[in-house]
Amino acid sequence: MSVTTSERAALDRLGAEIRDSAWELAQDFLDEALRDDAIPSLARLGRLGQLGDMPTFITELGKELSDPQPGRVRRGSPLATLVRDHAGEREALGFAPREIVTEFLLLRRVLWRFVSRSNVLHETGEVLLVERRLNDTIDQLVTECVVAYFDRATSELALRARLDPLTGLLNHQAFTSELEVEVERAKRYEHRVALVFFDVDRFKEINDTHGHPEGDRLLRCIATLLADGMRGSDIAGRMGGDEFAVALVESDAEAAAGFLERLVDRLDERVARGELPSGFSVSPGVAEFPSEGTTADALFRIADRRMYEQKRTRSAG
Repeated sequence: MSVTTSERAALDRLGAEIRDSAWELAQDFLDEALRDDAIPSLARLGRLGQLGDMPTFITELGKELSDPQPGRVRRGSPLATLVRDHAGEREALGFAPREIVTEFLLLRRVLWRFVSRSNVLHETGEVLLVERRLNDTIDQLVTECVVAYFDRATSELALRARLDPLTGLLNHQAFTSELEVEVERAKRYEHRVALVFFDVDRFKEINDTHGHPEGDRLLRCIATLLADGMRGSDIAGRMGGDEFAVALVESDAEAAAGFLERLVDRLDERVARGELPSGFSVSPGVAEFPSEGTTADALFRIADRRMYEQKRTRSAG
């Protein structure tokens, strides 16, 4: 739809009116949102928190009304990023997705009420053009909010799918995949990787004697100690049952032995304080890349064999 010079000038004036009235319009939006509890979560916030980024959105809508720019709300643009951040902050405050969308639908109503009273609109008669531009921009903002919500939800589900629900460590599949990545990286940069694989001796006895909640508490404690004792580049996983694995990046077997010693000392401290049941121990096996294995599978086989060798030695002793 082509716009004449006079119509463009009129739309510029209308856009300027909206921008100049951004704060008052934001207040009108808030009154609308709080009326009849239209957005229940807003009532929990202070005045500034309730307004959020609405004055900025109104200013940008005024710009779009007078001077439409395809890139203004394109994904990755400053406005699109602001919308996503706004939606994320609202969600963190406990807003339901429908409440976030409702904010923009109410904003549309407030803006249209303002536009319908404007002398500029009555002068030009460009009701359909103004309505189309306003609706298109609001629709894009709503779409950005919805997409941002699904992006976050999908990302969260993907993360949960990689984690062991009891300990929060990587699960078997995720740890194995990460170890394979680290081994390939170590090959490329000629680094070392030490794999520590261990399980909890007499874990079944703990469950039988103290109950499964106590056994679960022990596994969670081990996971916490692993996470606390690792560097940011290391990875840890629960491989199933009472088995754990840790990949120490740019480390050797000697560093792995020190890591295990610190882990056992910390577990002993908690047993001594009565925080964990007594009567268990940790049987580890260590394998080093590249001197002992050049694939993730080979490192697991070596570490697993050594773990059971240590179990047999302890049983024989």
